[in-house]
Amino acid sequence: MSTPRLSVIGDPIGHSKSPQIHAQFAQDTGISLDYTKTLVTASELEDYLQQFFAAGGTGLNVTVPHKEAVWRWCQHLTERAQAAGAVNTLYRDGDRIVGDNTDGAGLVDDLLRQGVVLTDTRVLLLGAGGAARGALLPLVQAGARVTLYNRTEQRARQLIEDLGAGRLLRPDDASFDLVISASSAGLTADSVKLPQAWFHAQTFAYDMIYSDQETAFMQAARQAGAGACSDGLGMLVGQAARAFQRWFGVLPPTKAVFDQLRKD
Repeated sequence: MSTPRLSVIGDPIGHSKSPQIHAQFAQDTGISLDYTKTLVTASELEDYLQQFFAAGGTGLNVTVPHKEAVWRWCQHLTERAQAAGAVNTLYRDGDRIVGDNTDGAGLVDDLLRQGVVLTDTRVLLLGAGGAARGALLPLVQAGARVTLYNRTEQRARQLIEDLGAGRLLRPDDASFDLVISASSAGLTADSVKLPQAWFHAQTFAYDMIYSDQETAFMQAARQAGAGACSDGLGMLVGQAARAFQRWFGVLPPTKAVFDQLRKD
């Protein structure tokens, strides 16, 4: 039996940690695989996808800027990919190539790993772009009560209407248990100001961006009164684990990968 062939595609792609992550998953589960990273431009994308799977490829991870284009290319989508409007994982299901989005599931997994209770939890989700769209449905399905805030209210309203989940921030809303930043637009330590009313001593603040240092959002959340903060490194590992599960039917342990990436 041939070794499963997989890759992560994007433009640029040199920074991707996916090969390192999946190599550790393969070691931990005893599964042999051939996982590479491939620079694919927008003009090459459709031909690459067709040729990769025609040649027997097992699956792909998809990163910027191709997630939406691959979503449009797919004939078959999972529920969470349909909701997200983007695909970050392609896998075989019989003769079909199916598009999935594991970002939201990776977020939920990382929150649970850190002891965050989601059932009936008041969550404030900041942003209404692709990251927020991918996170909203998994959070709601995990039992969270999600409120959205975006600088352009109509985008948040449209997202709620599209997915039939969540609600808009009201002027009298205050004191959320979990505040998640799904926006990276213009965030600097000096520019981020968060209302103290959103936070209490036990509020957990989570930035989907991963960083070696505290992000601007994390710093602002602490200043506003958050009790604990986290960046999104665990989400990166979690979404990869969910992709691995799609390909091989087993959810790999994530601690060793997370610990190694945090050291690097």
